[in-house]
Amino acid sequence: MSKLKQRIIEDMKSAMKAKDKEGLKAIRMILGAIKQREVDERIELVDEQVLAVIQKMVKQRKDSISQFKDAGRTDLIEIEEAELVVINNYMPAQLSENDITKVVDKAIAESGASSMQDMGKLMGLLKAQLEGKADMGVVSTIIRSRLS
Repeated sequence: MSKLKQRIIEDMKSAMKAKDKEGLKAIRMILGAIKQREVDERIELVDEQVLAVIQKMVKQRKDSISQFKDAGRTDLIEIEEAELVVINNYMPAQLSENDITKVVDKAIAESGASSMQDMGKLMGLLKAQLEGKADMGVVSTIIRSRLS
């Protein structure tokens, strides 16, 4: 069993003992998503795969929050933000925009990218380096500003 999954299970047990209903609900949701992927693919996920599931959940929550803001549903925004706080506990520390810019500049220099046609090649290089450590939307925006 992956260390991250084990940590999530331990946190679920702690939430049960502490009678933290909201935290427990979010943790069970994470474990449910992990279990669903394991059953669908008939494998036991390793830490990187568990992290990918969690990243997907973070992205879904952020999308939901923006849609609820557009619809003026503050009650639902609060629920999604509470879930996002719990889910983010399992994400690695995120790089600052300044740090991302440094990594992008280094990748541009190493690959010799000079135009927007090189965007795909750069994203491929950077995705491997920054997966889980940075929002790839921010990375894409920085690349666009550098290459245009």
